[in-house]
Amino acid sequence: MRIAVTGSIATDHLMVFPGRFAEQLIKDQLEKVSLSFLADRLEVHRGGVGANIAFGLGLLGLDPLLVGAAGVDFAEYDTWLRAHGVDTSAVHVSETLHTARFVCTTDEDQNQIATFYAGAMAEAQHIDLARTAETAGPLALVLVGADDPAAMLRHTATAHRLGIPVAADPSQQLARLDRDQARQLVDGATWLFTNAYEAALLTERTGWSEENLLGRVGTWITTLGADGVLLARSGTPPQHIPAVPTEQIADPTGAGDAFRAGFLAGLARQLPAEQAARLGCALATTVLESVGTQEYKLLASDLLARIAATYGDAAARTVQPRLAGRA
Repeated sequence: MRIAVTGSIATDHLMVFPGRFAEQLIKDQLEKVSLSFLADRLEVHRGGVGANIAFGLGLLGLDPLLVGAAGVDFAEYDTWLRAHGVDTSAVHVSETLHTARFVCTTDEDQNQIATFYAGAMAEAQHIDLARTAETAGPLALVLVGADDPAAMLRHTATAHRLGIPVAADPSQQLARLDRDQARQLVDGATWLFTNAYEAALLTERTGWSEENLLGRVGTWITTLGADGVLLARSGTPPQHIPAVPTEQIADPTGAGDAFRAGFLAGLARQLPAEQAARLGCALATTVLESVGTQEYKLLASDLLARIAATYGDAAARTVQPRLAGRA
């Protein structure tokens, strides 16, 4: 099952503020916010939702095709991704712009304030997914992740036209989309990914109720942080998958991308959605315990141990054959 992952390619600048954002906000002055947070740690890492998801799929042995735009500074990042199992042949490299930047500060309650600079990502709208599919070979699924909005719309329309199933993951870009755009991105998706906040924002942006949305997609996956994941389908009760617990959260950035990689890898290995979500939760917790979205080490034995401890030995035995060959 060949998966194309479309989405941003970026460099993450991750800082830690040793306090609480909420304590710095004055209720009656929120319309005139001018704040500076003195961070005591800075980490610079490779990131971008498209690259993060593709990286996880690559580690799990899926040979994902990354489709996105990067900048003139991409060479080292390109080498890194290829070394970890990602096919970057479909990445458009700008001749003038730098790779996108994600700058994020996290407080001691794991709240985050972030800014994203698009840079070369703006050129993603020029990528022709149909031509990419001809070159790369048959695609079984296209994940449309956060990217230049015009690119997201173009990739979605192309995938539907070609009859390729779509996994819609608008995430951070929901805030920029108007009603028609939001509807175009999710309508007809086989899989729809959001977190809890994005789920509420999606109903507001589309003007569709949860019931209406469920009637337009195959399965709606909502990540709930420490509360796990919710799988919802029209006409059936929602299915709750508990999170894999941890007491060693180092950085929440990238956990959602890791869940998506694990979930899609599970589907590609023909696991039922429930089991695929368990694999996704195990990978998400692995990322939570490291700083940086692509700095974690993947061990099949560790993933299986996490799954067994949370969901039982039978669940681990079901996943084990799908992880064959992973260190």
